[in-house]
Amino acid sequence: MAIPTLPTPTGAHPVGTTSIHLQDVSRPDPWVADVPTRELMISIWYPTARPSGPRARYLTRAESEKVLAGQQAIPPDALSSVRTHAFPDAPLDPGLRELPLIVLSPGFTRPRASLTSIGEDLASHGYVAVAIDHTHETAATAFPDGRVAAFALGRDFPRTPEFWHKVKTGRARDASFVLDQLLGSNPPWAGAAGLAPDRIGMAGHSAGGAATIAAMLADERIRAGGNVDGSTDPLIPDTGLDRPFLFLGRDGQYSPGDGPAADTWARDWTLLTGWKRWLVVAGAKHPSFTDLGLLADQLGMPLGAATSGSRTMTITRTYLRAFFDRHLRDAEHPPFDHLNAEHPEVRCCLPPDRPADSGSR
Repeated sequence: MAIPTLPTPTGAHPVGTTSIHLQDVSRPDPWVADVPTRELMISIWYPTARPSGPRARYLTRAESEKVLAGQQAIPPDALSSVRTHAFPDAPLDPGLRELPLIVLSPGFTRPRASLTSIGEDLASHGYVAVAIDHTHETAATAFPDGRVAAFALGRDFPRTPEFWHKVKTGRARDASFVLDQLLGSNPPWAGAAGLAPDRIGMAGHSAGGAATIAAMLADERIRAGGNVDGSTDPLIPDTGLDRPFLFLGRDGQYSPGDGPAADTWARDWTLLTGWKRWLVVAGAKHPSFTDLGLLADQLGMPLGAATSGSRTMTITRTYLRAFFDRHLRDAEHPPFDHLNAEHPEVRCCLPPDRPADSGSR
């Protein structure tokens, strides 16, 4: 079996990466009662001027085995043999300052690595992207000392509305803690001095996308947010959320009128009072917006998507980057709304009976 590959970043900068272990001693783990400290692993992607050595691997063997558990036709270490396009621990490009920072939150049970192609692409365009493993919510999180924290939310945690509320608000706390660490007086990453504390965005897939709203409500440092294919909880107050927001999801699941998932976006739409867009992609499936869609195609695990995983990833990277360019860099070229001509799979939606978007500018 050929080793799967990830799409090449589209920007001009080579990409560096590092993984960091963080401990929030102010709170216990929310899911495992006898763990007194919330431990997180994060991956950071950033522009570098001095790439060297082998590129970073996608997952550790232990993580690959957990992610691929139950896939009989695929070697359990298949994802640990995948190489990314980033160079481990390469220094941040010293000529760059005031870099916008994007927090990325993966889908429920999915590792932070599933957002690697998005993070690398943002970094190649001069962003710093940081993806969070929300410990015990993912198949496996490997720590530097060799411990592996496994998924802990089995049958003892029924999937009630209260459960999902805890997932999303807990991820918001994780995101704020990561920002506190990177922007604090003693950051865990040497490149943190190059960050622009007033240019922070967040995006996520599935539960991570829905958690972006919770994080924006809890942390005003997050200036713009994106939800990729995740149904939301009723968190936005009647006073609304006035910062820019992007919905990007599957046609057939998140188009207005598609059903309960789309209804959560319609509910939130009226409470989003800043710039906003609601986009759907034809032919996509839920994993298509992450690396798992394009890796599944290469591993012979068809998702039944009419649009390939690589194509949907191209769309996802393009629209997220254009969104953050507009709202964290004040970029107008090309205008966001003109991207559709090159991406006919993408359709802009409004809820039924909703007038033209008053949040445009």
